[in-house]
Amino acid sequence: MLNLSDLSRLKGFRFPRSVIGYAVWAYHRFALSLRDVEDLLASRGITVSYETVRDWVARFGTQFAAKVRRDRPRPADKWHLDEVVVPIKGRKHWLWRAVDANGDVLDILVQTRRNKAAALRFFRKLFKVWGQPRVIITDKLRSYGAAKADLAPGIEHRQHKGLNNRVEAPHRHTRRREKIMGRFKSPGQAQRFLSVHDQTAALFRPKRHRLSARSYRHARADAFEIWAEYARELIA
Repeated sequence: MLNLSDLSRLKGFRFPRSVIGYAVWAYHRFALSLRDVEDLLASRGITVSYETVRDWVARFGTQFAAKVRRDRPRPADKWHLDEVVVPIKGRKHWLWRAVDANGDVLDILVQTRRNKAAALRFFRKLFKVWGQPRVIITDKLRSYGAAKADLAPGIEHRQHKGLNNRVEAPHRHTRRREKIMGRFKSPGQAQRFLSVHDQTAALFRPKRHRLSARSYRHARADAFEIWAEYARELIA
């Protein structure tokens, strides 16, 4: 994936786009720290500090996420929504996440509340990008029903804890990264990181158990080509 023959550079940056794209990919694709990515690049003869990797991830990660979201196919018409607590600087925040029936994360939103207003804000964010689904499945938090009644009364709403397990896998990935990062430092940092992390997973984590070995290898090769193309489109 790291193509050192591609020497196209961003104005003001010392390294090619391919190196920057590789660093952002490695950080979000695997459970690595910034220093881990620094060592990974060093093993390939590229000497950068972890602070440089941090700057690349913060500066360009959102561009990659936007491009993945732009080019993704329409999601399935059944969505699973859930919220999980995320402590930030001793204060309780809530990570709202929506996935479709295939298990692909549609979007996330970090908020301080999980009331009707917070649910409305999350619904509006989802509907603006993806339109409205046929069915939403949630736990028994009443805020979902109240917000849906105001914003989209025609959507079928199923509330049952046992039906909503599909969203648990992305939550587990979040917990793993939260531990490696020593917790999130601010709501903004959590929002930026998880938005990129989940969209990277949508591209590079096809449902392997549903694919043959050949199909999986083709999907992975396609993902690498797509990411390389996105790296060539980066702007400073």
